Amino acid sequence: MPLRAMAVTGDSMLPALRPGDLLLVRTGARVGAGDVVVARHPERDGLLIVKRAGHRSGDGWWLESDNQRAAGRQDSWDFGAVPDRLLVGRVVARYWPLSRVAVFPPGRPSPTA
Repeated sequence: MPLRAMAVTGDSMLPALRPGDLLLVRTGARVGAGDVVVARHPERDGLLIVKRAGHRSGDGWWLESDNQRAAGRQDSWDFGAVPDRLLVGRVVARYWPLSRVAVFPPGRPSPTA
């Protein structure tokens, strides 16, 4: 499965992810509860979102922001479960900034350091 680089924007995933963090995403990877994932926004064509997979719901995943108080935050509380076809992949690592490099094991909370 190929890797894709992505940058975090916004505060919706604080404290685990901060604006400017650079991530490696394993595209097409299996997703489990607790994983940080990248998905296509179900209502805004072309927009990618980074969220935490909460649970399966029908044919999709309930995706939530870690920081529910973030300005402009949108997640499954706003648009419902995200269909599997909109999932891009699972975040496997943060590689920038160097002081916060971390590996994100499947199904475990992401590091916040």
